[in-house]
Amino acid sequence: MPFRRTRPLVLLTALLLASTTQAQTQPIGAVQGRDARSPQAGREATVEGVVTAIRSDGWFVQDGGDGDPATSDALFVTGLPAPAIGERVRVHGAVAEQDNGRGTRTTLQAVDVAELGRGRLPKPVVLRALPDDWNRHAGMRVRIAAPLTVAGSDRLDKYGELTLNFGDRLRTPSDAARPGEALQAIAADNARRTLLLEDGSDAESPAAPAWLPAGGAPRAGTRVRAVEGVVDLRHGAVLLLPAAAPRFARNAPPRAPRVGGDLRVAGFNLENFFNGDGHGGGYPTPRGARTEAEHQAQQARLVATIRGLKPDIAALMELENDGFGPDSALAQLVAALNHAGDGDWRFVATDADQGADAIRVGLIYRASRVQPVGAAATLADDLFGSRSRPPLAQSFRAGDGPVFTVVANHFKSKGCGGATGDDADRHDGQGCWNAARTASARRLDAWLRTDPTRSGSDLAMIVGDLNAYTREDPVQALVDAGWRDAFAGQRGTPYSYVFAGQNGRLDHALLSPALAARLAGAAEWHVNADEPDSRGYQAHPEDRSPRRSSDHDPLVVGFRLRRP
Repeated sequence: MPFRRTRPLVLLTALLLASTTQAQTQPIGAVQGRDARSPQAGREATVEGVVTAIRSDGWFVQDGGDGDPATSDALFVTGLPAPAIGERVRVHGAVAEQDNGRGTRTTLQAVDVAELGRGRLPKPVVLRALPDDWNRHAGMRVRIAAPLTVAGSDRLDKYGELTLNFGDRLRTPSDAARPGEALQAIAADNARRTLLLEDGSDAESPAAPAWLPAGGAPRAGTRVRAVEGVVDLRHGAVLLLPAAAPRFARNAPPRAPRVGGDLRVAGFNLENFFNGDGHGGGYPTPRGARTEAEHQAQQARLVATIRGLKPDIAALMELENDGFGPDSALAQLVAALNHAGDGDWRFVATDADQGADAIRVGLIYRASRVQPVGAAATLADDLFGSRSRPPLAQSFRAGDGPVFTVVANHFKSKGCGGATGDDADRHDGQGCWNAARTASARRLDAWLRTDPTRSGSDLAMIVGDLNAYTREDPVQALVDAGWRDAFAGQRGTPYSYVFAGQNGRLDHALLSPALAARLAGAAEWHVNADEPDSRGYQAHPEDRSPRRSSDHDPLVVGFRLRRP
């Protein structure tokens, strides 16, 4: 006699139905129907099939099909404990539509489950291209033969989900298009092409999914094969519960890029470099390392990254705003660079106000390669200091070459805390504080036109994290003012940041027309943004390589200063 599970409160109903359940069994496709909503919603139904996958909040059952490719042959079952995967079952319950974030998902709320013995798992449907309609595959076993790419891993540690996408990588919409219909079309296409590999749990901060490779989460941009599992439509997204571990291609971090010219300038967001009290105490820091050991690991990775780029000057963001004394984070970073073997690093210091934020920008340089000309200049007003961080400008000369000016910048972030009025999210793809960032860009341009370092030179460079993607208003305001994008016209798609499975440029190098005429090359080092958070110094303090030294990729730009 088959094993039966019933809800205690409906035991009598289940027993009365038991004798007639088999006669009332119908194909699952008839329950699902051709539309997003079941034609039998609100009614009772009985189906038979094989258990194909189990989640923490229910399980999937699939039958042999009804011959209609427009209907799904699987259902998500809730209400009673799951039989083993591969068990053939007869299930009776109420058909319901559960909100899945962008519509509904047809669910069978079981009151009776009869186990009929071991069955054969249905053959997976082979998907050779991105489906036009996932509803016809809802709950079914599928094998994806179309090209898939790891888009990002920012959901992995919190939700146990790895973001994949069909085809090539997804670009942040506002990095590719101005606000409007074109941007909305990119966003819609990105959403359509996104697939989340899930762990089958609704727990936050879960253990690493069993299907991850032995080395941990793969880098963004990694190609994926042999992806097979059960389609799960929930939370407004398409998820796949893997039946076996996918195969991830090898994707090692690239070597440091090289650019031409006789002078190199780097830009690098350090991701909150704090050093406690500078004497091994003061931990955890407000934003960075939690212990002295973590600080040493973070510093070692940052030193390795900067040295790998081989710049003559580096503009730095997210430095602890703790002055310029020997115990400051900036001074100790420069000391660590010199201790590593270069010996000629110096930093730009100023007595000017660095703003009220916990972080600031900085400039460092190799004294054997360049010499400062005049005093540094900074700008602190209602925009810079209270919102965007004060920019830091310093003029330099390399040997007998011309004087040029480098300006380090870090505009207001996209976080929405305190954003009101024009700074609130306008839902145009540019996030919160866009008005403040745009005003900062215009104010920066106006300030630089006054030649704040008194250099008398028309060779100038704006470099840093503008917290705005390439086609957003702040960057466009600077381009419209005549600044030239050092990465414009490059082959491929430059990017420095990966968020929500999409990559784009938050970190920019903008050149005055005269300096743009001396441009020899520009490159980013994709050693950070593609890496999962789990590769960071807090999880792997023993790793002193450049890998995941920050959440931003550094950039380096080369110039021909002595020979235009």
